[in-house]
Amino acid sequence: MSDAKINPYVALAIGVISVSTSAILVKVSSAPSGVIAFYRLFFSVLFMLPVFLIKYVPELRLITRRDWVYSLVAGVFLAFHFILWFESLNYTSVASSTVLVTLQPLFAFAGTYFFFKEKFTWKAILSGLLAIGGSVIISWGDFKISGSALFGDILALIACALVTAYLMFGQAVRKRLSLITYTFVVYSISTVTLLLYVLIVQEPLLPYATSDWVYFILLALIPTLLGHTLFNWSLKWLSTSTISMAILFEPVGAAVLAYYLLQESVVWTQVLGGAIVIGGISLFLLDERRLRMKELKKKTTISG
Repeated sequence: MSDAKINPYVALAIGVISVSTSAILVKVSSAPSGVIAFYRLFFSVLFMLPVFLIKYVPELRLITRRDWVYSLVAGVFLAFHFILWFESLNYTSVASSTVLVTLQPLFAFAGTYFFFKEKFTWKAILSGLLAIGGSVIISWGDFKISGSALFGDILALIACALVTAYLMFGQAVRKRLSLITYTFVVYSISTVTLLLYVLIVQEPLLPYATSDWVYFILLALIPTLLGHTLFNWSLKWLSTSTISMAILFEPVGAAVLAYYLLQESVVWTQVLGGAIVIGGISLFLLDERRLRMKELKKKTTISG
């Protein structure tokens, strides 16, 4: 991490705070899920376009066929992650949806082990289970025993698996491409995917109230361009599992915002669960940092 301009863990923290606003902005919008997702990515690509055209177009020639395939898969996964997650918010609460959609360690632990041969200590596994348990406690009082809520929970869980796959494919490409080029390519693929989806299911692209357009732009600026871009930037120095663990902070931030902005009540289970999530994530990040510092020290000793 010595060549990073800012501490990757600081960038990760800012990213988590930024994405915590996503569920709130989606919840207050009156547009269909696919349309919200499309405009979120469309405006993100539009805002990035000038910078990309001025400085990064030549880098497209350096992208290998494998990079294109991985970027395509990552973009499609990201698109359907947004569709399913936004749709889940129509059936279940912000707390329940964000908790389930951020249970990425369940998938990331398995994925990074089988595909990237990444090893985990017993402390990392224990802290991961602790954080997941805290996430479940947050939503325990908010889960509803009904068919619609259960359907929303299932959508959020599938969306969780998709965003984990998106990060895993992104990790393979991000280490070989600049942040702007990788992000622009993947977001563009997601935008096209979402446009095709909206046209197929016949969700109207127009007209919408002025407030909805404001929400679309805010979704592009805060959780996407700031939040997800920081996650993509962090992939160069941090593993998918580390980012997935940190994203477990999102339900805490979303619950606080939902309390103040949407008048969703905060119960003792959310407070207790939030504390457990923070404790579990802290233990994981500390253990991850200890292992990386140990590896760096070992490499320095060998080279010296």
